[in-house]
Amino acid sequence: MSAIMALLFGLIALIYASVGFGGGSSYTAILTLTGIEPRLIPVISLCCNIVVVTGGTYRFWRVGLIDWKAVLPLLAVSAPLAFLGGLTPLKEATFLLILGTTLLVSAVALLLPQERFPEAKLPPAATLALSGLVGLLAGLSGIGGGIFMAPVLHLIRWAEAKRIAAFASLYILANSITGLGGQLLKGGVGAVAESSAAYWPLLLAVLIGGQIGSHIGIRLFSPVLLRRMTALLVGYAAVRLLLQAL
Repeated sequence: MSAIMALLFGLIALIYASVGFGGGSSYTAILTLTGIEPRLIPVISLCCNIVVVTGGTYRFWRVGLIDWKAVLPLLAVSAPLAFLGGLTPLKEATFLLILGTTLLVSAVALLLPQERFPEAKLPPAATLALSGLVGLLAGLSGIGGGIFMAPVLHLIRWAEAKRIAAFASLYILANSITGLGGQLLKGGVGAVAESSAAYWPLLLAVLIGGQIGSHIGIRLFSPVLLRRMTALLVGYAAVRLLLQAL
């Protein structure tokens, strides 16, 4: 593992922590391009997510931006399914296919001009079902799910932007913790920990970057440019994974 990768992870954490995200899709995309053992990708990505969004979630909670009454039902369906997703045994080709498809959908979601969409309506039951589906994908692929849920919540005017960012941070944290639990049980805690131990500098890098980003709320790029750059990276990784799986 190179110092360049650690620096890149730290920068991703800094940028995404400033808007309530963990950066899981970008971590996953980078890890897939390095040729790392596929079973370790979701474990490392979920660990990085947890490190980044923990501080942000705490700060959102301290300033009263988390609406527990609205948030808890969504977490109640997503977190258990994230655990089941992490626990589900997959053949390598199937995992690569799911991960590639998830990243490709992430790239498309990032390119959608959310601010230009008219207000949409979504029944509460449909919102819960979507939350559960995203939680399952989070556990399977190592992506916290905020990248999917946040655009939908903006689209249906679920809450003001700051409260949606607070929700995304908590949502990613809950799904990442339970998804990681499933992944560790599936692969064996000892075996997975030993195999991924060499990547601990990435956790330190995202800790530093995430703390800086969540403290000062810096945005090095405009939101539109950030989405496009991330979509390019994630889309490229998705195509490579899908070709490898097929």
